[in-house]
Amino acid sequence: MAGTPTFAYDIEVAGYLWDEVDESTRGYLLNRAKSDKDREAVPERTALYPGLGRIIVIGLWNVHEDRGLALVEGENHEMRDWDKVPGSKIFRGDEKALLEKFWETVGPRNGRLPRLVSFNGRGYDGPNLAIRSAQRGVRPSRQLVGPRYTIADHCDLQEIFTFQGATRDLYSLEYWCRRFDVESPKGSIDGSQVGRVYREGRVDEIGEYCLRDVRATAQIYRRLEDTILPLFQGF
Repeated sequence: MAGTPTFAYDIEVAGYLWDEVDESTRGYLLNRAKSDKDREAVPERTALYPGLGRIIVIGLWNVHEDRGLALVEGENHEMRDWDKVPGSKIFRGDEKALLEKFWETVGPRNGRLPRLVSFNGRGYDGPNLAIRSAQRGVRPSRQLVGPRYTIADHCDLQEIFTFQGATRDLYSLEYWCRRFDVESPKGSIDGSQVGRVYREGRVDEIGEYCLRDVRATAQIYRRLEDTILPLFQGF
């Protein structure tokens, strides 16, 4: 991978308000719920359903150059320095512009793809990026959920820590940060609060939260790349 960058990435999604979801889809989602408790939670969980949430932030961190890029929903402007997270830049635009910039950044360079690093990117971020891109008429520059047991193009650290399904318990990114003495990304908000914070107009806080997440993901990756990652196919 010499000369080809490695990017950690993460997304933040603001789910549609329940009133914005058509009646047929609301009924379908409620009928899928397995208990009354689950049914009560459905209207607040639209961000977890494919195609029912806007991607409002995409965070990228260049692992070996130790610098970040926050793609944040807002009035369009070109990339500029961002002092909220040292060593980072910010790009603003609507959802389509953010997606286009993401695919441009992670697309082929001199015939080679950058390696991507994520935490549950195969299970959530990658599929959502592809689906929202299709909904917005944006063509992805690569497959984010490729062959199951290779980490050549995309290294999902959650799958590394479960040894690609050999162990079944899942632990959070914050848990693994503490195990590897990496600064926790946890701050004034967490993932469960993104929708509310977005509706309050505090999208920059979400951008900062996302970028700190990808920085932590990158730092954990650095701790693994000379230790257990060589044990996996495609490293």
